Amino acid sequence: MRKKKDQPEERIERVELNPQQKALTKVKIAFKCKTENQKRFVRLIDDNQIIVCAGPAGTGKTYVACAEALRLLAKGVYKKIIVAKSVTVLEGEEIGFLKGTLKEKMEPIIISFMDNFHKIIGKALTEELERCELIEITPLAYIRGRSIDDSIIIVDEAQNITLKNMRSTMTRIGDNSKMIILGDTKQIDINKRDASSLSKIVKLFGDHEEIAVMEFAREDIVRNPLIIEIERVFDEYEEGLLPKKNT
Repeated sequence: MRKKKDQPEERIERVELNPQQKALTKVKIAFKCKTENQKRFVRLIDDNQIIVCAGPAGTGKTYVACAEALRLLAKGVYKKIIVAKSVTVLEGEEIGFLKGTLKEKMEPIIISFMDNFHKIIGKALTEELERCELIEITPLAYIRGRSIDDSIIIVDEAQNITLKNMRSTMTRIGDNSKMIILGDTKQIDINKRDASSLSKIVKLFGDHEEIAVMEFAREDIVRNPLIIEIERVFDEYEEGLLPKKNT
């Protein structure tokens, strides 16, 4: 009998992942929507390039936006998440006069937003994604003049952005990018409340085919049932529905 020739061993080439790829393999999203409107918000994020979302505190709008942005990032649809926040501070406390790097200056202002990433994937992995430049934190003014490609841009505190600045922000979107604009029309911090753009762009783009608008209501609050009552009382006060008490 003839001896069989030894078959050459198959070589398995190991592909070394770069730091960004390694970090992305750790991103696991175990998020489930709590309301029908949260499900609708996710669909709007997936199906549109620009999404404007307004609603009261506790509706989960920021959490949902962060979770979906991380899912799309991990899937490889986009190269990074950019979080742009309007820096509204008291007079004499402008960000340029705070000590430290830009990141250190932004930390006190952005911490409430970053808490959402921490809850979804943990603080350590969030910081790793930042080091790998997969998550970028920037003041709103710093994205002006940029053409942002292959990114998910989350614009926070949109109620504190003027219409002029909102226009320059929305037009930063580049190729293969998505922009999610978040805000609460009841929590305006800029001096001239009428200058706030959020309610204006909700109306301007409410019927637009290519820009989606999502509005959460008081009934959509999921964080704590007491927030619903707090919002109700403040709404009635602002609308003049509460009886005036003699002092």
